[in-house]
Amino acid sequence: MSKSLYDTLGVDSGASAEEVKRAYRKLARQYHPDINKEAGAEEKFKEINAAYEILSDEKKRAQYDQFGDSMFGGQNFHDFARNQYSQNVNLDEILSSIFGASGGFGAGAGGSFGGFGGFGGFGGFEGVNLDLTSRITIPFATAILGGKQRVNLQHDSFEIKIPAGIQSGETIRLKGKGKSLQGRSGDLLLKVEVAPSQEYLREGNDLTKSFDLPLKTALFGGKVTIPTLHKEITLKVPANTKNAQQFRVKELGAPNRKSGVKGDLYLKANIILPPIESLEPSLREALEQHLPE
Repeated sequence: MSKSLYDTLGVDSGASAEEVKRAYRKLARQYHPDINKEAGAEEKFKEINAAYEILSDEKKRAQYDQFGDSMFGGQNFHDFARNQYSQNVNLDEILSSIFGASGGFGAGAGGSFGGFGGFGGFGGFEGVNLDLTSRITIPFATAILGGKQRVNLQHDSFEIKIPAGIQSGETIRLKGKGKSLQGRSGDLLLKVEVAPSQEYLREGNDLTKSFDLPLKTALFGGKVTIPTLHKEITLKVPANTKNAQQFRVKELGAPNRKSGVKGDLYLKANIILPPIESLEPSLREALEQHLPE
C-alpha cells in the first residue's frame, strides 16, 4: 500500500467524504476480483477496502490524520497487514486496539478486508467470527427436568434456560451473546457438562437408582415409598425380593429432546439387615437354628 491512505484512493487529504466515497467505488469496481483477473488485482482490492474502511469513518480518519503511518509501527499499511497475516495474528483485533472497539475491518460501506461480496456493499462480515465459546456445569436434576441456570461471563451475568434431557457434551447456543463488531453480534456457544449424581446413574434416557428395603418387606412383600426426580411413588415389592433386584418404572427417566418421550427409571433394591442384637432373643435363637446354611 502507498505510504498515504489518501494516495491509495487517489484523493488528497482535504477530500470530502463524498469525494472519498466516489473514488472508492470507482476503484473497487475496477479491481474487484470477480471482474479483474489480472495479477495483483486481489491485493489491490484489499488495500482499497482497507483505506476506505479508515477514511470513511470520521473518528478513524481523524486519528490517521493526526498520527499517520506511525499508527502501524512506522510501516505502511500494506507491510503492516502482510506481517500480521504471516505471523497468524488476528489483524481485526490489532486494528480494534488501534482504532477502538469498532476499529476492525469487515463492516460499513467499506466492506470486508478479506472477503469479496457483490457490488451492493462490497463485502460485509464474511470471515469474521464473532461467536464465543465457553463451558457450563449444571446440576444433574436440572439436566433431567430442565430449568434455569445463571451464567457469569466477562463481567456479564444472566440467566439461561436449560432444556430438559440435555446431556454432557451438548451445546447451548445463545443468540447475540457473542462478540460485537460495528452493530453486529455473534452467538455464545456453551458446552454443557452435567455434574454427577450420588443417587442416579444415567444411561441414555434411562435412570437407575438404589433404594433401601427392609428385610421384612423383602421376605414377605409389601409397599415402600420412594422419592424420584419427577414425583414420589409407592412401589409394590413382592415376597422373596433379592438384593440388587431391579424394578422398572416407566417414563420416570430423562426426556428425549427430540420426541419428548421419557426414558424409564430402574429401582435397585438394597436390602437392609437389622442388627442381630436388636432382635428378640427367642427370634435370634430361632433364626440361628432354622435359617439355611
